[in-house]
Amino acid sequence: MAILAFVAFGGAFGLSAYAIWSTVAPKLDRITDALFGRAPQTFQPLSGLVLAERRIAVRRWAAVSRPATVLREAA
Repeated sequence: MAILAFVAFGGAFGLSAYAIWSTVAPKLDRITDALFGRAPQTFQPLSGLVLAERRIAVRRWAAVSRPATVLREAA
């Protein structure tokens, strides 16, 4: 019975640790900067805008239909 309890509570602990880590890990650098009193990084919206514009241009280029080749019969 003790083994079953250990497995159940161990699994619950592992699942909760994974949930917390997956939530905190993407922002870990910002959290450590705040804890150590460092200034937040400056927001640069133009760099993101350049990537978005390039992505839109590529999608437009890829969406342009190419003329289909017409096969003709020999006379």
